[in-house]
Amino acid sequence: MVDKELEELSAEVGHALKNARLQLVTAESCTGGWVGEAITAIAGSSAWYDRGFITYSNNAKREVLNVAAATLKQHGSVSEETAREMAIGALKHSRAHISLAITGVAGPGGGSADKPVGTVCFAWAKGATSLNSARHLLNGDRAEVRYRSVEIALRGILEILAERETMLA
Repeated sequence: MVDKELEELSAEVGHALKNARLQLVTAESCTGGWVGEAITAIAGSSAWYDRGFITYSNNAKREVLNVAAATLKQHGSVSEETAREMAIGALKHSRAHISLAITGVAGPGGGSADKPVGTVCFAWAKGATSLNSARHLLNGDRAEVRYRSVEIALRGILEILAERETMLA
């Protein structure tokens, strides 16, 4: 079940995408499809949401989204480099115009000195013209890290669309 805050944020993303006549695709790892759940909780989301990929394992990232084995070996599954390749792969395997990707360490275990629990990497791609990524260190338990990741990912879509509007003005 999606709470009111994520529902409102998802509706805002949907309104912005619909107005821009763009469709979104998602590639999720640590959030396990939570972004897709938040989006599809909005009636009419099929007008602006194409599909979602849940690629939890490295094998899935390689096989489904074409993340390079070399990227995973050199940077790891939790890296901006991997998130960027996930976002690009999601676009290539969909009919969408914009993608978002999330990969991280939600905890409670699995962290390391350079990637502690709460490390989450994001990427947003808009066609072949724009690719942004970010790394956040989020506080909280597993549920809080995942929740904040969904929120950050959706807000990133709004930022991309706001940049587009500024460029068109």
